Amino acid sequence: MNGDKIRALLDARWPAFPVVSSQQLDAAGVDERVLTAAVRSGILLRLRRGAYVRSADWKGAEPWTRDALQIQAHFLSTGGVARYSHVSAARLHECHVWDAGPLVHVTTDYANSVKSAGGDVRTHRLDLHAADLTTLWIMDGREILATGIERTVLDCARILPLEQAAVIGDHALRKGAGIDSMRRLLDGSPVKRGNRRALDLLAALDGRSESVGETRTRLLLRSFGFNMFIPQVELPTTSGHFRADFADPVSRIVIEFDGSGKYTDYRPTEEVLLAERRRENALIEEGWLVLRLEWKHLAYPAEVRRRLLAMMERSRILRGSRIAG
Repeated sequence: MNGDKIRALLDARWPAFPVVSSQQLDAAGVDERVLTAAVRSGILLRLRRGAYVRSADWKGAEPWTRDALQIQAHFLSTGGVARYSHVSAARLHECHVWDAGPLVHVTTDYANSVKSAGGDVRTHRLDLHAADLTTLWIMDGREILATGIERTVLDCARILPLEQAAVIGDHALRKGAGIDSMRRLLDGSPVKRGNRRALDLLAALDGRSESVGETRTRLLLRSFGFNMFIPQVELPTTSGHFRADFADPVSRIVIEFDGSGKYTDYRPTEEVLLAERRRENALIEEGWLVLRLEWKHLAYPAEVRRRLLAMMERSRILRGSRIAG
């Protein structure tokens, strides 16, 4: 059977999920001979033993989608008995995850070797009770168990740098997690290692940040000691009310993060660009100064600080001239 016939057969009989098991393919009429030929010809990719994805779907997927597919592959290859935690639980809760690595995180109550778990898995050893777990979704008629969203945020705080953990935590707050609930959970946890990091994270979280870029920008401003910038401020203008990502009412400086896609894949249309231009002009007419940041700027904090200080000085001069006038 040639490649075109194999591809047509797979497309016609592929189950509903992007990642499927060899058992699911067999039930759909794709036997071992076809499966082997599909892998050898590059039509299928074996993510783990017994778990497959179409190569075209894998190659066309964004990195964060691939990370989710790896969790599905692990689920299928291990019989669905794993309890997902940390970064993997955050992904299953559909929280934003940034720069946290592709490993699948599971928690067990027994020691597990790297060889038995697989090089793509990080195992955390800890007793988990029913109250610690939640069912997030069903795959192949079975439950996927993961730590609850608040427990997940605390676990991520223990193993990730503050910036990466805050991206997850900010989004968790928007999904309904509560700071007070997380503090109570932390106080009652038998795990003490990493508690300082978890407390630092809780002090830094703010559910008003609506994207990965806004969380990172807020933490950058915090590192500069510029705590006067308020997230998601409604600003009245003659052209209507506009919501700024960050604004300081005293200096009348607005900071906008231009990262409209989930990470970096978005390209604004002409209509969006025109709307942004009108919005910025209306703010400038009201006496606001606007600093725009992009993904590339966040990698150079000293330059961002220099630009912001220069804008603050400009604001000070403008306010002084208005008073003098």
